[in-house]
Amino acid sequence: MDYKLVPTVCPYCGCGCSFYLEVLDGELIGTLPNKTGPVNEGKLCVKGWNVHEFVVSPARLTKPLLRQGADLAPVSWDEALDFGASRLKAIQEQYGPDSIAFLTSAKCTNEENYLLQKFARAGVGTNNVDHCARL
Repeated sequence: MDYKLVPTVCPYCGCGCSFYLEVLDGELIGTLPNKTGPVNEGKLCVKGWNVHEFVVSPARLTKPLLRQGADLAPVSWDEALDFGASRLKAIQEQYGPDSIAFLTSAKCTNEENYLLQKFARAGVGTNNVDHCARL
């Protein structure tokens, strides 16, 4: 039996609560709060306590999908990124940069959310950026 505690930060919001993922024989089995974590001081909300569940969910997407007719088909990351980039560029050229909007996620870190808004403003040229935590 191989039991490990893996330190990490909660992906659900930007607070930065720290906890340990419990791993037993290579399988994720639970979550334990970090009692010395400066943000959460050993406490977790209900999302934090159950954060390990989405990682092992059979419904979790593990590869990119593109619509082919009425169906979604798995594709490579390169193909998915090329498709996304070409569609964004085509929309931007045809309708202008303000025809594009970005919605970020509370499951992203503050740094990831910053990068997306920076990409929207500097890369695409739009200020149409929002965050789901504001809703």
